[in-house]
Amino acid sequence: MADVGRRPQRAFIGSFTAAGGPGIVAAAVDPGSGALTVLSSVNDLPDPSYLALSPGGGTLYAVSETAEGAVAAYSVAGDVPEQVGPLVPVGAGGPTHLSVFDGHVLTANYGSGSVTAVPVRPDGTLAPAASGTLRHSGSGPYGPRQQGPHAHQVQPDPSGRWVVSVDLGTDSVRVCDLRDGSPVLHREFSLRPGSGPRHLAFHPGGGHAYVVNELTPTVTVCRWDARDGALKPLAEVPVLPGAPAGDAYPSGIVVAPDGRFVWTATRGEDVLSVFAVEGGGEALRLVGAVPCGGRWPRALAGSAGYLYAANERSGDVTWFTLDPATGLPRRGGSIRVPAASCVVLG
Repeated sequence: MADVGRRPQRAFIGSFTAAGGPGIVAAAVDPGSGALTVLSSVNDLPDPSYLALSPGGGTLYAVSETAEGAVAAYSVAGDVPEQVGPLVPVGAGGPTHLSVFDGHVLTANYGSGSVTAVPVRPDGTLAPAASGTLRHSGSGPYGPRQQGPHAHQVQPDPSGRWVVSVDLGTDSVRVCDLRDGSPVLHREFSLRPGSGPRHLAFHPGGGHAYVVNELTPTVTVCRWDARDGALKPLAEVPVLPGAPAGDAYPSGIVVAPDGRFVWTATRGEDVLSVFAVEGGGEALRLVGAVPCGGRWPRALAGSAGYLYAANERSGDVTWFTLDPATGLPRRGGSIRVPAASCVVLG
């Protein structure tokens, strides 16, 4: 199954089938307005909560966020995603995120606190057995959520040399590489105890990274050294203009393709926040916050001029146009997707 050439842009949306979600939704993206139009949905995988596209865009990978944990591959050459090859167990529970790196699909397994590598065949399908698993260790000061490791995200760095995993349970980011198909720890970097890091996004310049924290409503600004695989926390910035009314639970983070702005989602407040990037990436300044267009924005996706929010509890995906001067999102519209959990553009 080869990757295909240029095609109209599409969005792929994951959802929690256990909560009434339709599975994986494919939607067309209007290039002039950013508007989404549903093309199809497939409901053959339990809880495909997070998705990732192959580098060429012809294959879509999905986690199955279940106690058993698995990953599946789909051909997206047409308008209807078609599962290809076997469903591959990841040998760990609750995979919440995945990415493609060095000929493998990597999954971040929240329930087991680990990262698994699954080989990708030349045709884009998955090999029937996972190559290896890196198990995290440690804990944090917040007992209800940090009694042990909880890997929440795994992704390559911009240089393509390293992969980073973000662990909410241990307040840390691990930098790894692959050796003989298994993730191997290079170095571990600590963030503030009790912050609960959830997701990380790199600046397109490659020298900085921003970590959104779930247990405290902040973003940690970091310097990134790709030569040494080193992450250095610089500052922690609130994602809200005032104190939250209750538990805030920040979730997604996106950096603009030109590196001028950063956006975050906060579920407890149902808002999207926008930051101006200053000092060549070394600082974030909160510009403002706007309603997310629904309830419980679990994840964000962005492109030049548009931002998308997967609102889990209101069951919709909302799109926004972005003010080029301020970065502030302006609601454009939404489509219905019950229990929406992520959006991937390709």
